[in-house]
Amino acid sequence: MAQWDNVYCGLLREILERGAEVENRTGVNTLKIPAFTFSLDVGEEFPILTTKQLFIRQAVLEMLWIYQAQSNDVRWLQERNVRIWDEWEIDENGFWSAVQMVPDGNGGLKKAEIKKFFGSEWAHTIGTAYGWIVKKFGLTQNLIKTLKENRADRRMVMSLWQNDYLETAVLPSCVWSSEWDVTDGRLNAWVHQRSCDVPLGLPFNVTQYSVLMCMLAQTVGLKPGTLSWSIKDAHIYLNQIDGVREQLRRFDENGGGYEAPKLWLNPDVTDFFDFDNSADCRDVKLTGYRHMGKISFPIAQ
Repeated sequence: MAQWDNVYCGLLREILERGAEVENRTGVNTLKIPAFTFSLDVGEEFPILTTKQLFIRQAVLEMLWIYQAQSNDVRWLQERNVRIWDEWEIDENGFWSAVQMVPDGNGGLKKAEIKKFFGSEWAHTIGTAYGWIVKKFGLTQNLIKTLKENRADRRMVMSLWQNDYLETAVLPSCVWSSEWDVTDGRLNAWVHQRSCDVPLGLPFNVTQYSVLMCMLAQTVGLKPGTLSWSIKDAHIYLNQIDGVREQLRRFDENGGGYEAPKLWLNPDVTDFFDFDNSADCRDVKLTGYRHMGKISFPIAQ
């Protein structure tokens, strides 16, 4: 049984059983628990869900958009047929709009159309978030340099949360920080997430950071190690509950998930920035990926 399916379905069950229903900015209430942590040995088993299908190409390309291309331009993803950031794209006139819940002045929330002007220079981007932050602060390059030159360093941190740039970010980073270390020749990471759409976002995020770990490890002469994860506000939107119950039914009827697949990275790539980021994503493959089929979950903007 895949270890990640076991951990993940346990989290789904915990939220359903003891989560509190709360309002939020999207207008779709969630069931939430305040925090959750887990660890996975990526060197032992590659974490990708088998109780539902996860599209590895899209997940890897989004990760490369942030940490390799270091871009905030949504068109980079669209050119590769990855549409997951379309709802947060600033339009060609510099505006972003959405219908969301806002404070009503009496401690509650009311529905309103949000229209924010960023400026035409930010057209087709998500503003000062994610890849923009990575590029501005050289986060990927600094981490790789330290991994090559000073593996005992205890300051290997990449933070996508920068207070000075929150106002000009359409969506401040949900997965906002990662800490890295080397122990016994293995590269380990601890990832922090301030808010977690568990059915839709978390499966992508865990697989993405696992691929990032494996890519970095390969290009600096290490082996992948442990991925530890901490979540603040782990939630399921109420309109996702039917899909969650279907996934748990699959898990229970099968006695768990299927065996985990193997991740293949092109062994000829020795520089993280040389991994193919075309629409084909040629340097990344899964072998033996057996899954129980797609489950669609709505996006809450």
